[in-house]
Amino acid sequence: MKENEQSPQVEISEDTLNKWQNIVDIMAELIGVPAALIMRLVESDIEVFISSQSDGNPYHPGDYEYFLGSGLYCETVLNTKDKLLVPNALTDEKWKNNPDIKLNMISYFGFPILLPDGKPFGTICVLDNKQNTYSETYENLIKNFREIIESQLELIYMNTILGEKNKSISGYLAEIKILRGIVPICSFCKKIRDAEGNWSEVEDYVSKHSEAQFSHSFCPGCRRIHYIDILEDF
Repeated sequence: MKENEQSPQVEISEDTLNKWQNIVDIMAELIGVPAALIMRLVESDIEVFISSQSDGNPYHPGDYEYFLGSGLYCETVLNTKDKLLVPNALTDEKWKNNPDIKLNMISYFGFPILLPDGKPFGTICVLDNKQNTYSETYENLIKNFREIIESQLELIYMNTILGEKNKSISGYLAEIKILRGIVPICSFCKKIRDAEGNWSEVEDYVSKHSEAQFSHSFCPGCRRIHYIDILEDF
């Protein structure tokens, strides 16, 4: 795998990262495997996001591969959005040539991690350098940890959405504040004086201080004044 320099798609706090590190470390220790991982999709790549600090783990945070057609176990998990169990890739025709074989990771058990909108975030998985069928207890352990991660992602996801909405609201309030109060306007030409003392047309002033745009027409009164000849023809 190569080191991924792309920026993460979702901002995750240091505290949450530490909790996820504890999760993969506990998984590796309890299940007795060299590698427990949280993988993450970053644009067109899949990267090792969190890696257990266990003996014999060949995966490092930031390692990545191009996702589509990678042949990785996690690609199948995310494409199917379902768990994948490979007890021994060396005896499995479908998996005997997958890239993880080069790292001597011949067994795999993983689950998808999904965002609240159903889109894939990544996977949570364990890998072993020997045949491993993984017990029902281990399956429940991984599933429970997956649920914890998805719950935390839901909070992060919702806070991100609320943050974007708050930015929009703040922008609208700023516009309202700018357009509030006494506006110095010429009694004759109706130009407006700004804070620097410059005089501008009404359209220019409002467009500069808000997101409003103008479309020009004419009112019935002005129509009668300026287009009297046309109206007399009807």
